[in-house]
Amino acid sequence: MPSLGPTELIIILVIVLLLFGVGRVSRIGGELGSAVANFRKGLDDGSKNKTEEIKEKNTPS
Repeated sequence: MPSLGPTELIIILVIVLLLFGVGRVSRIGGELGSAVANFRKGLDDGSKNKTEEIKEKNTPS
């Protein structure tokens, strides 16, 4: 399977900009960034909750 080089990536970027426009592409990028940030936050919250549950189970009453 051939890999994508810099020239191919630039061509793809130009086509995407022509299809969607600069404003829409930047908005999509921002939404994607916030989605990734929320996903990471959810992963961190889940691991904190799991750690707290383990500590509660191991603590004598």
